Amino acid sequence: MKARDVIHCRGHPNVRALHPTTFEVTTAPDLSPAGDCIIGVAADKGAADLDPALKRILADDRAEVTVRLRAGEVEVVVRAQGSAGLALDHPSDLVWRRSSFVCGRTAAVGADTVARTIDRRLVALLQEGADLVVEIEASIPE
Repeated sequence: MKARDVIHCRGHPNVRALHPTTFEVTTAPDLSPAGDCIIGVAADKGAADLDPALKRILADDRAEVTVRLRAGEVEVVVRAQGSAGLALDHPSDLVWRRSSFVCGRTAAVGADTVARTIDRRLVALLQEGADLVVEIEASIPE
């Protein structure tokens, strides 16, 4: 069982990517310097808009999640897990977490990459306003 979805967003001059436990994309068009976990703005989807098949898999403790973050020639691959506690109902935000905390914005838990550890080449592109493609793929091992 496998599903995927793609989110298109862009960087912003205030992308700092310094948060130690999460990273986030949002449909909001702007970003203040306080949003140190946000790496993409003007996303075309929030958690509630994800493909229903993907949401079903993400909301399973067995789900293995791969997120590809691409801007320009730079790609970062993030590994994470699904959780039965995921609601995936937030209209504007998607948050990937290192911890197991879940709320309506949480897209995956147990992430091996967070804002602070994202490749700084990607962060530099995002600070220039580059387009960011977020590809989410999840599967349940057989």
